[in-house]
Amino acid sequence: MTTFKTAGFAGETLEIIAFRLHEQEFCVKTTTIREIRGWAPSTPIPHSPPDVIGVMNLRGTVIPIIDLAHKLGMKSTEANERSAIVVAEVHNMAVGLVVDNVSDILTIRGDQIQPVPEVTTSFDKAYAEGIIAHENGMICFLNLARMFKERDVEDLAA
Repeated sequence: MTTFKTAGFAGETLEIIAFRLHEQEFCVKTTTIREIRGWAPSTPIPHSPPDVIGVMNLRGTVIPIIDLAHKLGMKSTEANERSAIVVAEVHNMAVGLVVDNVSDILTIRGDQIQPVPEVTTSFDKAYAEGIIAHENGMICFLNLARMFKERDVEDLAA
């Protein structure tokens, strides 16, 4: 029996920001987003985890820049002029997430979120709230708090 993890959103209206990684669409709640920036190179950090591209200065605060595609088990993002850095608040810390591009801001009903199917082994379903069927295709709804455990974020800050 599959437990429906997204039941907590039933009856809610959510605003989400959708973005692309390679040919797939993902989203997060807009309440987790501080800002969206154009691509800018970051400063590499020696011996950092493979999904950490480096760090950047965001108005006097140094934040880690994460290759979100790599974190999700996908091929690393090759950043270009269309890429964006989505600055998110995760466990009270700013984290920059590199995405191919930001595609939309949408308002959805909680009942539009369906459970992640049991068909893939390369994707950690704990990272996802569910799947949203949208007119332009399927959108994977990510949970950044679960993706970046509090200890991981503290390690990034160190």
